[in-house]
Amino acid sequence: MAIKIFIPTPLRPFTDRQDTVEVDGSTVGEVLGNLTARYGQIKQHLYAEDGSFRSYVNIYVNDEDIRYLEKDKTAVRGTDTVSIIPSIAGGVDVDVQDVASEVQLSNDEVLRYSRHLIIPEVGMEGQKKLKAGKVLMIGAGGLGSPLGMYLAAAGVGKLGIVDFDVVDKTNLQRQIMHSTVDIGRSKLDSARETLEGINPHIVIETYETRLLSENALDLFAGYDVIVDGTDNFPTRYLVNDACVLLGKPNVYGSILRFDGQVSVFDAKRGPCYRCLYPAPPPPGLVPSCAEGGVLGVLPGIIGTLQALEVIKLLLGEGEPLIGRLVLFDALKFKFREMKLRKDPDCPICGDDPSIHALIDYEQFCGIVKPAPASEKVDENTEITVEQLKLRLDRGDDLFILDVREPREYEIVNLGAPLIPLSELAKRYGELDPSKEIVVHCKMGGRSAKAATFLRQHGFKKVKNLLGGIDAWVEKVDPGLPRY
Repeated sequence: MAIKIFIPTPLRPFTDRQDTVEVDGSTVGEVLGNLTARYGQIKQHLYAEDGSFRSYVNIYVNDEDIRYLEKDKTAVRGTDTVSIIPSIAGGVDVDVQDVASEVQLSNDEVLRYSRHLIIPEVGMEGQKKLKAGKVLMIGAGGLGSPLGMYLAAAGVGKLGIVDFDVVDKTNLQRQIMHSTVDIGRSKLDSARETLEGINPHIVIETYETRLLSENALDLFAGYDVIVDGTDNFPTRYLVNDACVLLGKPNVYGSILRFDGQVSVFDAKRGPCYRCLYPAPPPPGLVPSCAEGGVLGVLPGIIGTLQALEVIKLLLGEGEPLIGRLVLFDALKFKFREMKLRKDPDCPICGDDPSIHALIDYEQFCGIVKPAPASEKVDENTEITVEQLKLRLDRGDDLFILDVREPREYEIVNLGAPLIPLSELAKRYGELDPSKEIVVHCKMGGRSAKAATFLRQHGFKKVKNLLGGIDAWVEKVDPGLPRY
């Protein structure tokens, strides 16, 4: 009996780029077993070395989360769809009700919000709730841009923004809060100017700092709703844990390539982010937007959905996405909704929590902090772009291997042979183990994994190019395009 399996974007390189695969099986265990038998490389992304299912990947049958069932024995029928969902990145009792009764709208605000005021579910009372609302946005980038602009336009009274980055030219394809003249400028300064231009009646507080365990609780304390617009796993878990400890709703959104996810995590009424993904994927397994890319319009769609959920929470109207995860596939223009269950064993919101304070989230996510500059380069396994240039200039016999994707290779390359990291396990036999090999990707993360893989398979002379082709363009050949 053939069962359809939905393959998410990060895992499609391991299924010959197919988004759905049909395999035989009468149980989930048989279906996944036949899937990994057909596509061997996907197995390491689904199963740990001891054979257990990885905690950062969820399995659904249709829209039911079967994590707490016996996955291997769960029966499936020909009409069922099995979905693999990995981590990528009525109303709620929000504290605006009493304050709203003291809020007044000026004549100018009444005119500005008039299309809200004639909606029965909003009206004057609801608009006052929005004006009394305080929302903290984590990030002023792709998701933060539409989110902030629509919340400002809607009249949310206080918007806080946490960010420490500057506007880069690569941001402009999707981060619509910033423009060409803002390149090199603080994102917070650019965001403030844009949002004040949209609505001068709101208060904007900016926090030019990296969100850390040391400051998160203080930053979150003065806000009703926290919105996660981050792009890395340590910050996602930090935002979640701080929201759980403070009892605040967390409006979650994530994007990659053509896929988006949206949910509302509120541990008082449903699951938290850790219930969905108890542990993060290993560093480098899920590409960032810088490595994997993102369709420019996608954060507009997902960020706008986050803004919608924030407004519903502040109004106390409708059904927020608590206990539900919405998936959006832009290529097929399909929305799918998955039901989420609260994990009674969740370490922070479960029946017997073991986490009572914020932790070191980079360590939790397996991220090794950079060594001091004098200790950064391991000459046995690493090489800098300057060192590579010197060796090439003197004619050393080096074999350079590019492990990026073909689309990246088309943008810029060093003329080196291309074997994408996703194909290396099948194609490493094409390489000569007697050669000294320098492996590179865009910034050094994927090539480090490739170099480790080659060393594990008998290649003795393999080095990772630190900083990748991005560092090469910046420091060696600025005439090449940078992406």
